[in-house]
Amino acid sequence: MDLVVETEDPGGLRRAVDEAAATLPADVCVQPEDRRRKRLLVADMDSTIISCECLDELADYAGVKAEIAEVTERAMRGELDFEPALRARVARLSGLSLSALQRCYDERVRLNPGARTLIRTMAAHGARCVLVSGGFEFFTRRVAELAGFDAHRGNRLIDDGAQLTGEVADPILGREAKLEALRSEAAALGVGLDQAIAIGDGANDLSMIAAAGLGVAYRAKPVVAAQAGARIDHADLTALLFFQGYRRGEFTTI
Repeated sequence: MDLVVETEDPGGLRRAVDEAAATLPADVCVQPEDRRRKRLLVADMDSTIISCECLDELADYAGVKAEIAEVTERAMRGELDFEPALRARVARLSGLSLSALQRCYDERVRLNPGARTLIRTMAAHGARCVLVSGGFEFFTRRVAELAGFDAHRGNRLIDDGAQLTGEVADPILGREAKLEALRSEAAALGVGLDQAIAIGDGANDLSMIAAAGLGVAYRAKPVVAAQAGARIDHADLTALLFFQGYRRGEFTTI
């Protein structure tokens, strides 16, 4: 449902709407009506576009999921610096067979509800969609193709041809690299950041979420939910289409 209102206090309006909706199973978005339909989407992958954390699932194949998942959770809450936390977790994967990566993708990676419709609808209406992850290129490449993204960026795991070495290639794609991806993609399109959406769930998404015209927290950690311009806590990812004024009849579902 769309409501168009006039206000001289957008911040006050948003606080009032958030308070009114706090006990309802509904997602709300207060935003300017002008340029509501965006030209660029930059999306996090793990626990945003897909339902799992790929590093945690790889750790399961290596027999160390519990300890790795705990570090992942702390990093996503903003309690640990992303880069050293990533290096420490990847180090525990040393010796893992490369075949485990494909098994992980085949057995564990699933698109979140609405992901394909979101990406393909925005693309069909001329928007550019980019997957930007602190995870790994092995997965971003496959998820981008599956969902219909135009491009993807991720970190690269180093291997010896048969096994992972426990190292990740430099430079690490983390919080600031995600922001730079947003800026460079907008510049390449010739649009301002006000015409971009950024969506994610963890602390390493905060900079791009804060910079985008519409920054969205998806099932996010509290530190992200508190700072994002909008949240999706109940609906699927097609909520991003409704936020932009798309009608269901405009959705591309193939």
